[in-house]
Amino acid sequence: MSRALNTLGQIKSLDISVITRSWEDNSNSEYKIITCNPKMAGRTERERAFAKEAQKYFSQFDLVQSHERILGCHIYRAGDGVHREWLNQRARVLNPVKKRLLWCSPFHRYIMQQEQKMYADSGLKAIICNSKMVAEEIKYYFGVPAEKIHLINNGVDTERFTPALKSEFRSAVRQQLGISEDAATMLFIGSGFERKGLLGALHAISLPSDTKTHLIVVGKDKRQSIYQKAVNRLNLGKRVHFVGVQSDPRPYYGAADMLLLPTLYDPFPNVILEAMASGLAVITSTKCGGKELVRSGENGFICDALDYKMLQFFVAQAKSIGFIQLGENARRTAEPYNHTFLGQNMFRLYQSLL
Repeated sequence: MSRALNTLGQIKSLDISVITRSWEDNSNSEYKIITCNPKMAGRTERERAFAKEAQKYFSQFDLVQSHERILGCHIYRAGDGVHREWLNQRARVLNPVKKRLLWCSPFHRYIMQQEQKMYADSGLKAIICNSKMVAEEIKYYFGVPAEKIHLINNGVDTERFTPALKSEFRSAVRQQLGISEDAATMLFIGSGFERKGLLGALHAISLPSDTKTHLIVVGKDKRQSIYQKAVNRLNLGKRVHFVGVQSDPRPYYGAADMLLLPTLYDPFPNVILEAMASGLAVITSTKCGGKELVRSGENGFICDALDYKMLQFFVAQAKSIGFIQLGENARRTAEPYNHTFLGQNMFRLYQSLL
């Protein structure tokens, strides 16, 4: 990005360019779009080639913020967390052979090497973390000084995601899916079901004494058949509803009573804030950055992603406390995290660096 200064030398505006592999339509974009997508075979080579191509443009700008692990950026937004920590968590659900292959993968080794080089680069001025969890991991793995790390939480459109979604969508979506008005209904949102913890979510509603709780699954996975088999194995029958990827998830926030996201590793999923803003409490995991907004028993619950017994207990606890009370508390938690809050924090960071 480039800056425009007023007569006092203060930043009055930012001219933003986006360097990307692809952009759907840049004819009406308010940003300058720079596409660089070198055609390479193999996942690792595509990552390496994009990084090299993008670096060629860096000298044109006063400030370069990267969301990819690319050497030479001034700001890195660690939206994907620490790759080594993600692999540590994923290894927990793999058999010994797959675990060995995971750590030998050329792609994963490349990403970890890029992280190491990027964090050691003297030109890196700031690291944006959207959770304290990721900030602590970066300090632990890479020895980055605390003054370089800036905690800027995600933002949510609190006018688009509201408790009013219930009155707008609840009846219609439930009727479409065959869910009764009074049935406790959990919501799972996320593609890549292994990482997002769908198996844990299925176990959470599988108590033999609980035969009425439903789960709506929004998202996709190329191995969805594995999870359909788990539905059958756990005798969940018609209580799990796979609805695929949705361009607008709001109807499902409106239809549900609570978000259930026992993710293996997630720096801070936007769905946590979207759910809370929509008046849904949250059950999530100890390796989800969104846990930092959760107050156990007040607006949600937190446990290890693989502790299926505790997930079941928390579903029961939520019913006992009452979804409405938990959801009202969740809405109050989300209200300060609007897009204005996010934009102001980002602009202050840019101003301090420029």
